[in-house]
Amino acid sequence: MKKTYNSYKKSGVNMASADKLVNYISKISRKTYKKNTELGYFKNIGSFGSIYNLSHLKMKNPLIVSSTDGVGTKVEIANLMKKYNTIGIDLVAMCVNDLIVQGAIPIFFLDYIAVDKLNIKKVKKILDGIVKGCTMSGCALIGGETAEMPGTYEKNKFDLAGFAVGVVEKKSLLHKKKIKKNDILLGIPSSGIHSNGFSLIRQILKKRKININSKKDLPINIKNDLLKPTKIYVSEINAINKNKLINGCANITGGGLVNNLVRVIPKKLCINLNLSQIKIPKIFKWLKKNNIKDLEMLNTFNCGIGFCLIAKKNNVKKISNFFSKKYKPFPIGFISKDKSNIKISGKLQWGKK
Repeated sequence: MKKTYNSYKKSGVNMASADKLVNYISKISRKTYKKNTELGYFKNIGSFGSIYNLSHLKMKNPLIVSSTDGVGTKVEIANLMKKYNTIGIDLVAMCVNDLIVQGAIPIFFLDYIAVDKLNIKKVKKILDGIVKGCTMSGCALIGGETAEMPGTYEKNKFDLAGFAVGVVEKKSLLHKKKIKKNDILLGIPSSGIHSNGFSLIRQILKKRKININSKKDLPINIKNDLLKPTKIYVSEINAINKNKLINGCANITGGGLVNNLVRVIPKKLCINLNLSQIKIPKIFKWLKKNNIKDLEMLNTFNCGIGFCLIAKKNNVKKISNFFSKKYKPFPIGFISKDKSNIKISGKLQWGKK
């Protein structure tokens, strides 16, 4: 009787495919490198650890800022649409947009991709998006991990996680103490849903038995908006901070507008938020029609505001010059002295119901 041998490949893990992927990552990641990113005698991709050379930054008192995040169940929307080339942009955006809240310049990024079975074509598209996101935010993709985990993930399922590191000169660090009474609160438009609230979106699709790929079930503009990548605000925010035009800011992610604003307000100061000043994109109006209360919308989605700035009133016009027409910041409130961190007035304008 012929003896049957066990192997790692038979268990569902293909190391040969993984090696091919490493070679691909090594090639495309170099597109994100700047001069002095790595040491000439050391290759990051394929090594046990990654190296970033800080000597060229020329900072007197550099502070390291780090963040980690994922894209949640937006990956399931990508799976349903079989579109994987933008989800990597989301992954980078969710991490680097957190770094710039404290004034940090993103310098490098690492990713983690977990799959049931390695589909090279699919993972390459995800990686292409990560490289694009790194290029857009000016940081280098210097390492990561692709894990093939049969039995842990269902067939064709995957998950993403990212880790970003930035650096900021100590005197340029943005913190609560810089925010003052009478500062203006500015909202910067989002590119859409970004990467939060997709479990609720998927529940709506399931309850209404909506086929995401059917034009009869879902208008093409709504379908496209569901997977629109998260806006990366790095270039604008870093330029504004370099010119000392802001006192604080907030990335509007999980928890929505209200909960993320409260995080950056010091004690004894209060945000006066006027909801009626918010311009609501069509995708959120479509979501609102699915029997969702205003408070739930505010606590789950960005509702059209992807990032917020807090600045002196006389800096508002200067700040506006750093943004394209599509992403011009606009006033949505102000800072006053009060024990409560936030006061809300007005109502979200949903238009015709």
